[in-house]
Amino acid sequence: MGDRFVVVPVDGGEIAEHPGSVKAQAARLTCDDGWDEEPELEEDALFKPQDPNAAVPILEYNREPNKYGDGVPKENSPFINNTDNDKSSSYDGTNMALFEEEMDSNPMVSSLLDKLANYTNLTQGAQEHEEADDDEGSKKKAVKSPQMGTFMGVYLPCLQNILGVILFLRLTWIVGTAGILESLAIVGLCCSCTMLTAISMSAIATNGVVPAGGSYYMISRSLGPEFGGAVGLCFYLGTTFAGSMYILGTIEILLTYIVPKAAIFVAEKKEDQGDALLNNMRVYGTCCLTLMSVVVFVGVKYVNKLALVFLACVILSILAIYAGVIKTIFEPPDFPVCMLGNRTLQNHNFDKCLKMDMVGNVTATTQLWKLFCKGPDFNATCNEYFLNNNVTQIQGIPGLTSGVISENMWSVYGPLGMLVENKKLPSVGGSDPTQDIYLPYVVNDIASFFTLLVGIYFPSVTGIMAGSNRSGDLRDAQRSIPVGTILAIFTTSVIYFTCVVLFGACIEGVLLRDKFGDSVKGNLVIGTLSWPSPWVIVIGSFFSCCGAGLQSLTGAPRLLQAIARDGIVPFLQVFGHGKANGEPTWALLLTAGICEIGILIASLDAVAPILSMFFLMCYLFVNLACAVQTLLRTPNWRPRFKYYHWALSFLGMSLCLALMFISSWYYAIVAMVIAGCIYKYIEYRGAEKEWGDGIRGLSLNAARFALIRLEEAPPHTKNWRPQCLVLLNLDSDQVVKHPRLLSFTSQLKAGKGLTIVGNVLEGTFLTKEAEAKKAEQNIKSSMTAERTKGFCHVVVSSNLRDGVSHLIQSAGLGGMKHNTVLMAWPGNWKQSNDPQSWRNFIETVRETTSAHQALLVAKNVDSFPANQERLGEGTIDVWWVVHDGGLLMLLPFLLRQHKVWRKCKMRIFTVAQMDDNSIQMKKDLQTFLYHLRLNAEVEVVEMHDNDISAFTYEKTLVMEQRSQMLKQMQLSKTEREREIQSITDESRNSIRRKNQVAAEGASLSRQSSPTEDTQEDEAQLIHDRNTASRASMNDKSEAVPDRVHMTWTKEKLFTERNRNRECNSNVAMRDLFNMKPNQTNVRRMHTAIKLNEVVVNKSQGAHLVLLNMPGPPKNRGGDENYMEFLEVLLEGLNRVLLVRGGGREVITIYS
Repeated sequence: MGDRFVVVPVDGGEIAEHPGSVKAQAARLTCDDGWDEEPELEEDALFKPQDPNAAVPILEYNREPNKYGDGVPKENSPFINNTDNDKSSSYDGTNMALFEEEMDSNPMVSSLLDKLANYTNLTQGAQEHEEADDDEGSKKKAVKSPQMGTFMGVYLPCLQNILGVILFLRLTWIVGTAGILESLAIVGLCCSCTMLTAISMSAIATNGVVPAGGSYYMISRSLGPEFGGAVGLCFYLGTTFAGSMYILGTIEILLTYIVPKAAIFVAEKKEDQGDALLNNMRVYGTCCLTLMSVVVFVGVKYVNKLALVFLACVILSILAIYAGVIKTIFEPPDFPVCMLGNRTLQNHNFDKCLKMDMVGNVTATTQLWKLFCKGPDFNATCNEYFLNNNVTQIQGIPGLTSGVISENMWSVYGPLGMLVENKKLPSVGGSDPTQDIYLPYVVNDIASFFTLLVGIYFPSVTGIMAGSNRSGDLRDAQRSIPVGTILAIFTTSVIYFTCVVLFGACIEGVLLRDKFGDSVKGNLVIGTLSWPSPWVIVIGSFFSCCGAGLQSLTGAPRLLQAIARDGIVPFLQVFGHGKANGEPTWALLLTAGICEIGILIASLDAVAPILSMFFLMCYLFVNLACAVQTLLRTPNWRPRFKYYHWALSFLGMSLCLALMFISSWYYAIVAMVIAGCIYKYIEYRGAEKEWGDGIRGLSLNAARFALIRLEEAPPHTKNWRPQCLVLLNLDSDQVVKHPRLLSFTSQLKAGKGLTIVGNVLEGTFLTKEAEAKKAEQNIKSSMTAERTKGFCHVVVSSNLRDGVSHLIQSAGLGGMKHNTVLMAWPGNWKQSNDPQSWRNFIETVRETTSAHQALLVAKNVDSFPANQERLGEGTIDVWWVVHDGGLLMLLPFLLRQHKVWRKCKMRIFTVAQMDDNSIQMKKDLQTFLYHLRLNAEVEVVEMHDNDISAFTYEKTLVMEQRSQMLKQMQLSKTEREREIQSITDESRNSIRRKNQVAAEGASLSRQSSPTEDTQEDEAQLIHDRNTASRASMNDKSEAVPDRVHMTWTKEKLFTERNRNRECNSNVAMRDLFNMKPNQTNVRRMHTAIKLNEVVVNKSQGAHLVLLNMPGPPKNRGGDENYMEFLEVLLEGLNRVLLVRGGGREVITIYS
């Protein structure tokens, strides 16, 4: 609409019109918004003046979770947020009357745009919970519309999450151990991985709105619930272990650099120092975790308010490092390192780096002497290496211009307990080095190698998802997330690269490899470089680790809550609940429990590779999601971020996978196994979700490609397997009559090949749509219960015959069409008053033959075994009467692959005539089965040409008499209906003629009432009928007049009709008892009886009997006799499967 308007409340309660506004729209807004003469707006009203003097109402975003649900937009809504209030808005106007009936399901564009403008989003964070705490149960205040920009909303949070504990506690050790070149390689690998992931994440994050859940939401909606749940839980575990790592870092800083005397466990010997440190970490870490959990539980708002303080600590610490590097150019700080020979000494228990010192003109031994000798005397027994080597003092931080960079260029890896040495200094060999580790030397506390350092370093580049997790707080998330995240990664990458080079250029190698700063009196190594004081880094890193730990304990429970509320993992449902304000209490308890596991490990170096695995797996699937969506070119894939490519995503995915195995191959396998188990659990037990994910699109593309390939040529005999169309019958309540038919299908297929379960409803689709959906749901439920994997197809047709024909012709797609029809035997066809049931059955047999499809008919299907049953020792008997493609021999083999039939043996019977050599037939059949690789017992049954017995003759006669009686009954019924119809037609014609005569009389005199004429017409019960006289069959020669004028009443009509019917029936019955049976039918009945006798004799105890199904007669007049023949053939047998081939070979002896 071209005109624009602004609603302005003015004095007097009226609504002033803006120039160019429309009165009708303004009036409608008045009604809809409920503005009275004195506007009183609710606290959570959508339109609310922020200023009492303001003239224009302010459009505000409402983020109240209780009003709009749990913050997750409903996937099935045409709007992003669809509330019940939307449905009550009535349609008003006539210019769209053509579409008014569709307004409920297809809203007007203006309505859609209105909902998009009022889009609300709930961030993953604590803002809504914080408001609930403030309001104390009262109505929440309307949250201000998101105003955070790229810098505050994305850049700084990512910076805070990326820079952290590894930078302050381990980067100097990594540089000293790996050397500058390999350290640059480690940093380059990890930063490249996160940069490529950020590019993929930016594409996904800008392809629509990302609600609460952040990376979990992106992955699950892009790759489906199975991948989403698996990777979401891995990301949750990674975030939880990150909390453990940050808490361990906090305690390490506290006990090593701030208050070392606070240690509870103190080692008396050097070899016990490691265990004492780990125990202290466990005790203090558990206390710290408990304290942090209480803080998060009591008030998350304090964590959010302190976030800026923690960020300031990180930034100040970084600036202090760069300031210290610059200061080393002019005035390096004084941190001497004491060396014995070329070995580095722990500078804790001595003041002077001397063996002897002058005290009042007297030479005396120092405290260092006492550490290596058994007494302070000069003649005391001392360590051999101590006596042979001199004590020297080198500067720990020689400065940027000292040239130490060349010495730190290469790696110095070593095993556990290796002494930290400076190879440039002279050294004279002494005692056994394995015993020297117990002396006050600086040694490796763990074995070091390149892959371990990658795993330890990688957590320092995680945290790139912080921006996407805050999408609801951003003014323009589509622009801010890519720019802020990539800029933050670029900034941190520059910081890491420069730190690696500057550390190697400023700090002595032995000090770099001193992980805990023992050689500089227990100072933090990176702190010795900072300016103005080492305490800037120590305090800054302490608060930084505290803040990161609190952020992890805040974010991880909300991530778990988002997964639980999605409902894809049933056993996690309890973690979707929390306090009244939505705080995830149970999720916080679980998070604290898992976090305690990491704290009990107690080693920062052991926990870091664990969380590296989970983060790498998450990043791997972000890249995979972007690559899949890009390659599939799905119509909904329209990211605003254009600087992405599938090759970059695949490179990022490959890099993530490589880093997982580089860091720790066994941790990588464990992480993959955990993700795989979660995937399979969600696949089999989880709720079915349809999120339009990329994996579904990938499946569709793969299916299309495969179908096109299948269409090129028919399958070879070696690849033939029964692709079944199962024709099910439903009762009046749309419940499956024979569920065991589905069980038999799953046993026959064993989950392989195509299964289509079809059903036909009589009627029209417009009237039977609801019943069709109900039938489809019931069939799918039965398929699930019977473990039948396949597709359901319910057809609504005017009659059953046409519906079944349509299914046989059109079910399936392309090369994935059925080649076999499976149905149940109509067991009550004799008792049915409607012959259409067995006629439909015979027509189905004919149509499958015409379509060159195999047909399987199961008799007594309700007695077939269920999938849970296990049949004992028994046989599957195959009666091979005629060869129609070898399906009879293939079916038992397929059945025996299933657990139900596995113990059954296969027996094959074939029938020999008088002139056949039964011995030779048995040998040939055994050879044939040998070439077919089938194990079966073979038996040839001889059927002699016996005389036709009187029983066969009599049974055939009864069968034909029954057929004739059915025809007579059907004929009399048809005549009766035809006679009534003709009488009714004549009656209507007579009334019409009388109406015409009455109308002509009424034109002369219109004084008679039209009501009386109508009553006369309705009261016309007797009419004249001129008809030819009908002579009875016994009085054909009697002459009758050409026309007889008779007046018929109802009584006369029924009397005459019954008299004629009795005459006709007497003659028919007389002919019926005088008839002789057809000789062809007698021969067929004889075959059925004799073959039935043989089959019952041999196979009555078999678990299953497979038998060739004879074809229906070409002359449709003998259809009812055909059913009788089959009934006789199957008499006395329990489980029978009639098999009719499709006219092609389905089994071959060739490889």
